Amino acid sequence: MPTTAIQDMAGAATAEEGVVFLDGPDGVAVTMTADAAEATGRALVRAADQARSQTAEPD
Repeated sequence: MPTTAIQDMAGAATAEEGVVFLDGPDGVAVTMTADAAEATGRALVRAADQARSQTAEPD
């Protein structure tokens, strides 16, 4: 059973036969169209930026 722990390891993305495979920690595996993978990547970058700003130490 997958855990709900916060991961610090990145997933690995590969492309084969026109689809994108994302393999992540704890057995996470997702197959997406190229459009879905691109949108997911952009959403992840936005969320990562937000998360960093939420934990940034004040000057």
